[in-house]
Amino acid sequence: MTITNSHNPEKVDVVVVGAGLSGLRAAVDVHEAGHSVIVLEAGDRVGGKTLSVDASHLGGKVDLGAAWLNDTNQSEIYKLAQEFGFDLIEQRATGYNLHQDSTSNVTKIKHGTGMPVPPDAADIVQKLLEKLNKWVDEIDPENPSAHPEAEMLDSMTFNELSVKFLGPELGPAVADSATSPLLGVGPDEVSALFMVDYIRSGNQTFSVRLAAKLPETAVRLRSPVKTIKQGSDGVLIETANPKQKFRAERVIVSVPTCLYPSINFEPPLPESKKTLGESTALGCTSKAIFVFDKPWWRDAGFSGIIECETGPIHFSRDTCSPEDGQYSITCFVVGDRGRDWSKWPYAEKRRIVLEQFNGVFSGVGVKAPEPVNIILQEWIKQPWIWGCPSPVMMPGTLTSDSGKVLREVVGRVHFVGTETSLVWKGYMDGAVRSGIRGAEEVIRAFKGESTE
Repeated sequence: MTITNSHNPEKVDVVVVGAGLSGLRAAVDVHEAGHSVIVLEAGDRVGGKTLSVDASHLGGKVDLGAAWLNDTNQSEIYKLAQEFGFDLIEQRATGYNLHQDSTSNVTKIKHGTGMPVPPDAADIVQKLLEKLNKWVDEIDPENPSAHPEAEMLDSMTFNELSVKFLGPELGPAVADSATSPLLGVGPDEVSALFMVDYIRSGNQTFSVRLAAKLPETAVRLRSPVKTIKQGSDGVLIETANPKQKFRAERVIVSVPTCLYPSINFEPPLPESKKTLGESTALGCTSKAIFVFDKPWWRDAGFSGIIECETGPIHFSRDTCSPEDGQYSITCFVVGDRGRDWSKWPYAEKRRIVLEQFNGVFSGVGVKAPEPVNIILQEWIKQPWIWGCPSPVMMPGTLTSDSGKVLREVVGRVHFVGTETSLVWKGYMDGAVRSGIRGAEEVIRAFKGESTE
C-alpha cells in the first residue's frame, strides 16, 4: 500500500508524537544527525509530566511533576542538567520525620530509621525484602519473562505477594507503602512481576531547553495526533485539525502505552502491541505544595518528611530552594486515597489536605503557620496526560506476547517513553534514555536505507 499525496501534507523526515522528555530527546538527536523533524504535541506546552510554576509572590519555582534526579546512576538526565547549567539542590536528609498511623497518632522518627514495623513482624518483613532483592538481582530487564519464577510472579498482584509473606493484616500496608509512592496505584492494581522489574529498572525546564535546540517551527502545540497511516513509501500523520497533515519517512510515538488506543493506526497495530495499550494503566499521583515565608520546620528540627497511613496525604518532602527564597513542603496524594480526594471540589480538597498537614505537626506539639500559598496539581485531570508517573502492567501482561513487544518497532513507527526504558522506568532519566534509543533506531534505519 502506498500513501497518497492528497491535501498536500507537509513533508518531513521524522514526526515525533509527544513533546515530553522522551519525545524531545529523540527529536533533538534526530535533528542533530541531519534529519528534518517535527514534534506534534496535543497540549499547549512542552514538558509532558514535568511542569514548573511560580511558588508564590515571594519568588522561586516549584515543580508540579517530576522533580528528583541523582548524580550516581541517573547519568542521562544528570548530563542534561550539567549541559544546561542547572543548579541542583541536595535533598534535605536531616532532622526528624513524622509518621501518622491509621489512628492518626503521630510519632517522631529520626531520619533514616525507616518505616515503623511491629517488633514481632520485623523478621518476616526482612524475609520479604531479601526475597525481593534476590528477584531484582536475578531479573533480566531486557527479558523479565525469562526469569524462572516469572509466570508465578505475573499470576498475582503485588498485594497478593505481600499478603503471602506477611499475612492479611500487615501485607496490604507494606505493599501499599511501596506501590502508591512509586507508581500512584494500589498494590492490587499491579503485577508482582512488573513491580520487581520496575524496582530493577530502578522538570519542565529540561523540556524547554531541549525544545530550544530544535528549529523554531519544529514543535507544533495543540496538535493532537488522530491517525498514523503507514504505507510502503512513508507515513501519513493526521491531527485533529483537518488541514494539518504530515508525510514522514519515520514516526516516533512517545505517548504512554495506555494512550495508544487514542490514535488510529492504519494498518492496525499487531494484536500484541494493541493489547499492550489495553492492559496498562496510569497511576494517580497528585501534589499539594505548601509554600511558606520561612523554613520553620527546619528550625524546629524536622526533615520536612511526613508519612501517613490515613488521609489523602501519603508522604511529603522538603522542596526548599533557599537561594531563591522559596520554602516549601510538597505532599504527595497518591493511589486510591488520591483518587478519592480528587473527587472533592477544589475548596474542599484544599481544606482537607491543609487540615491533615496541620494535624500531623500538631500531633507532636507544633503549630504550623499559615502558608503564603497552596498549590494543588492533579495529573489524572490533565488532558492528554491522564495520570502519572508511568503506565503499570496488570498481572499476566509482562509474561505475555504484549510484554515482550514494549520496544518493538512496527514498520516505520518507533515507540519510546519512560515505561519502555530498560532502567529508571517512570523517572526522567528513563524518559531520556528511551528517547535516545528511539532516535538511534531511526538514524540506523536511514543509514540502512541509504546503502540499499
